[in-house]
Amino acid sequence: MAVHRRGFLKTVGLGAALAAAPGVVRARNLASKLQVACVGVDGMGFSDLSQVGSHPSVQFVGFCDIDANRFARADAKFPGVPHFRDYREMFATLGDSVDAVLVDTPDHMHAPVAVAAMQLGKHVYCQKPLAHTVWECRQMRLWAAKAGVTTQMGNQIHSHVAYRLGTRLIRDGVIGKVREVHSWIGVTGNQRTRLFAPPAPAAVPANIDWNLWIGAAPMRDYAPAYHPFTWRDWQDFGGGALGDFGCHVLDPVFTATGISSVKSVQATNSGINDQVWPTYEKVRYEFVGTEHTVGDTLPVTWTDGGIKPAHSLAQMPGDKDLPGGGSLFIGEEGTMVLPHVGMPSLYPVEKFQGFAMPEVGERNHWHDWVDAAIAGEKTTDDFSYAGPLAEAVQLGNVATRLAVATLNPVDGQLSDPQKVLDWDAEAGQFTNAPEASELLTKKYRDGFAVPACG
Repeated sequence: MAVHRRGFLKTVGLGAALAAAPGVVRARNLASKLQVACVGVDGMGFSDLSQVGSHPSVQFVGFCDIDANRFARADAKFPGVPHFRDYREMFATLGDSVDAVLVDTPDHMHAPVAVAAMQLGKHVYCQKPLAHTVWECRQMRLWAAKAGVTTQMGNQIHSHVAYRLGTRLIRDGVIGKVREVHSWIGVTGNQRTRLFAPPAPAAVPANIDWNLWIGAAPMRDYAPAYHPFTWRDWQDFGGGALGDFGCHVLDPVFTATGISSVKSVQATNSGINDQVWPTYEKVRYEFVGTEHTVGDTLPVTWTDGGIKPAHSLAQMPGDKDLPGGGSLFIGEEGTMVLPHVGMPSLYPVEKFQGFAMPEVGERNHWHDWVDAAIAGEKTTDDFSYAGPLAEAVQLGNVATRLAVATLNPVDGQLSDPQKVLDWDAEAGQFTNAPEASELLTKKYRDGFAVPACG
């Protein structure tokens, strides 16, 4: 079967092969093991496959990476798994022996790999921020629904006891309905390279397939500034600080308040070009309100680069500092500070003195996905939830790319009003900014396009 499928791939191309593939192939091996293939096996890929591989019902059947030097740790922990460089070749060769796929590539290749897997009926676990553009985030959600597969985004703190407790407190109405939220992270969008133009070209190392690493992005010369880690600073490959941490820090905001639809977005920053993300940025969203919010809309403000909301908004004692990253929920009856990977605190102190925190359990984010795939069920962080969350993150990046540099990095204040971009979530377009709508998607190189889900 694998030989015939590989020959078919070479003859008619990947798109036709996927279209002709069975709609559901995932049930073949579930009586024994969930057979998993991994795309990207070092760095976060190694962390994910280690966690998934600790489930007793998982068996790895394929490891794929464009860098031959990055198989060593995975091989040492799970020996004997076949190697591949091209995910398309791996899917064609392994065929129906794959039930599920881990996607741990740079952001610009999340959607090409994940959609290809879902078209073949594979369950998918995909790293945050789910996809590289607004359009891709929506396609990921649509393809998951059409394929009927079990999906999970890799923002594992979704299952952490701290985020689960913070979500529970808001859902229980402990601070009343939420008026507004401020979310922030300490890192900057150009945090690692400090480069603002493409670096000098270098010879491609023999262990790297540079064509496959570039994948869906416009071709550029190889440089060590991109692989294996600093790609996130570059607009062609990553999403900067918001892309890196937005799906973590904003996750409990979405889960707790039930928001999903953006109404408008507005941004400013410390300066941006068409290569890297800004050092500092501020993004202000308006979301459609829910039963857990005050009024018809919920304002959510994102800042990064160390810019935090005003301390006074938290109603916390003067000798306490806001954490380096997290969210501040401002409610009708108090506030909650939820650090990034830290337990929530309620303010003012005198109001909540003696309050007994409810007990909530921590879950295994990776094992929940495996269990759900085997049972044919959904996860709480599947693409129907993660898609709108990641879409909101990438809408913020669209606004940032159009913003004029008017942000003071000292106090995070805007010196000039910025254009508010009105978003029609149903249509998937900005209603007052055609220049912003042009940034919702991108051009793909041949062989790596993401097909629209019809």
